[in-house]
Amino acid sequence: MKLYLVQHGEACSKETDPHRPLTEQGKEDAKRLSEFLKRAGVKVDRVLHSGKLRAAQTAELLANAIAPDVELEESGLINPNDNPKAFDWQSESWDRDTLIVGHLPFMTKLVSHLLIEDENKPITAYQPGSIVCLERKNSHWQINWMIRPELLR
Repeated sequence: MKLYLVQHGEACSKETDPHRPLTEQGKEDAKRLSEFLKRAGVKVDRVLHSGKLRAAQTAELLANAIAPDVELEESGLINPNDNPKAFDWQSESWDRDTLIVGHLPFMTKLVSHLLIEDENKPITAYQPGSIVCLERKNSHWQINWMIRPELLR
């Protein structure tokens, strides 16, 4: 089983738009990432996002390419300052490749929690629009790969 953990694309500042939609650069980065994932043959059976506009927009752009018939799910457990342990409690029942689109610092903490069981020791360098692919083998998670948006520009 694989988890594709994405930080939403670049978003407008609160001052520009309090709803914080994706900027044009954020949309372009998400489109490039979706095209890359599709060409690589990535497919997911489940798509989760935080419900915040920037995460929902990123999830929709990615899902169109790698999960076209999958209904997007909103989770109240993946907001910026949520505890990754609260989200992880359900991971034992995960049996489908899943795309999760969220925010910092949550995404960094989730990766650290799943890999080394210490969310306070960051092991990934997310930027808006980054993705980390984790795979569970023998009940342990490992990093398969990570892509930051500048690699696809």
